[in-house]
Amino acid sequence: MMLRVLFRASKSSQTNSKLCSVHMDPKAELKLYRPPAEVRGMTVLNREAFTQSITVPALRVSLKVLNKVVKSLKSVMIQRPGLTRVVPDEGSSDSRLVLLDPQKVTSASSFSGPEEEALRAFSVAQELQDYELTLGYENLKSEEVLEAVLPPGQDVTSGFSRVGHIAHMNLRDHQLPYRNLIGQVIIDKNPGVTCVVNKTNSIDSTYRNFKMEVMAGEENMVAKVKENGAAYEFDFSRVYWNPRLSTEHQRIVQQVACKDTVFDVFAGVGPFAVPAARCGATVYANDLNPESFRWLQHNCKLNKVETRVRTFNMDGRAFIRGAVRDELPALLRHKAAVHVVMNLPALAIDFLDAFRGLLQDEPPPDASLPTVHCYGFSKEEDAARDVTQRASDAVGVSLENRSAVHFVRNVAPNKDMLCVSFRVPREVLCSSESTAAESADEPASKRQKCEDAAQTT
Repeated sequence: MMLRVLFRASKSSQTNSKLCSVHMDPKAELKLYRPPAEVRGMTVLNREAFTQSITVPALRVSLKVLNKVVKSLKSVMIQRPGLTRVVPDEGSSDSRLVLLDPQKVTSASSFSGPEEEALRAFSVAQELQDYELTLGYENLKSEEVLEAVLPPGQDVTSGFSRVGHIAHMNLRDHQLPYRNLIGQVIIDKNPGVTCVVNKTNSIDSTYRNFKMEVMAGEENMVAKVKENGAAYEFDFSRVYWNPRLSTEHQRIVQQVACKDTVFDVFAGVGPFAVPAARCGATVYANDLNPESFRWLQHNCKLNKVETRVRTFNMDGRAFIRGAVRDELPALLRHKAAVHVVMNLPALAIDFLDAFRGLLQDEPPPDASLPTVHCYGFSKEEDAARDVTQRASDAVGVSLENRSAVHFVRNVAPNKDMLCVSFRVPREVLCSSESTAAESADEPASKRQKCEDAAQTT
C-alpha cells in the first residue's frame, strides 16, 4: 500500500502555498507529523500555522461490534493528543471508521495473528480505507511543536519541574530567543500549569533561592503543593523547593518514630519538619532565610502541627550551638532517640564541626546518641568515600565503618548528591578541643564556598 501524505499550509499562508501530495515507500520510516516549513524560527506562537492534513488507513466497522473491535485493535489505532479515533462513516449510518496508525499499519497484512483472528470473528473486512485527517496544534505533543520551531540540530527540551501551578525550566542559551513561545506551549500542553519560569542564575548561597523570569502565564509565585500527604504553600521565587527530593524526604521521615525528637538545621519551608511532626515527633526547625521561616510557620499551621514544632530563624551553626546544645542533655538522660537533619548539600558538611565539644557533661553510658543525616555534593569518582572523609575531617574523628552513605540523585554531569548518616561519636560531643564553631555567623569564606558549589535544581 502506498500512503499519501497531504500537507496543508495554515489559513494565513494558503494564498502563497499549494496543496501537495507526497508518495512514500511503506518500508521507509514514516514520520506521522511533518511540520510546515514556515513554523521554523517562530518566536510568537501561531497555533494555526501547525495545521496539516494527512491520509491515514481506516477500517469500516459495524456499530454492533464497534466496541469489541476497538478493544482488539487498540495497539494499532492512531494515538494523538485530543484526537478522535472513531469517526462517522459517510457511506453508512450503521458503521464507523476506525482510524489506524500509518506507522504500524501499511496494508492488510500488517495486522498480527490475534488481530486478524478478532477481525474474522467480528466479520470485519480487512479492506483499508483512505481517510483524510486534519491534525492541528491541539493534536501535537509539546516536543513536536518545539522541534518544529527551534533550529535543526539543536537539542529540544520540553522537560520541567512542576511546583503547584508553576513549571520551572532551565533553558540553554540557544533556547532563550524562543522562551516566550516555549512557555506558552508548556501551558497549553500541561493542564493546571498557569505560569512558566526560567532560572536565570545559580542558587543564592545564603538563602538557597534563585532569580527567575516568567516566560509565560500569570506572575503568581505562591505555589500550593502536596507531598507525602502534607500540604505546603510558599513563594517559589523567594524560598528553596525541589520536587525531586520527595522520595528522600520520605526516606528520612520513615526512620523517625512517634516519640523521637528531630532537629532540622536547614528546614526550608518544612519538607522534613512537617511530616516528622505529623508522625508524632517533637521537632525543632530552623532556617536562616526569613521568607522560609515565615512559610515554615505557615505550613506548620496549615498541617495542624504547630504545637509540635518550635521554629527558629538563625544561622545553622548558631542553631546547633544553641537549641540543640540546650535540649540534648535532657533528651539523652531520658534515652530519647534524636535525629539531626542537615539538608544544605553545598555547605552542610562544613557545619559538622559545631558538634565538637557540644556537651559539657558526659552523656549516660546507655544514652542513645544523636543520629545525623548530613547532605553533601561530590564530584569525585568514589563519591561515598569523599563525603565520608570530609565528614570525618569536620567532626575530627574517623567515621569509616561508623556511617552509612545513601545516594540521593545526580544533580549535574559528574556531580552527585549524597546523604551520610552516623551517630555522633561520644568523643566528639565531649571533646575539649576548642573550635571556631562558637560563632553565630556563617564565615565569609564559607559563604563564598557555598556560592562556588551552588546547588543545581
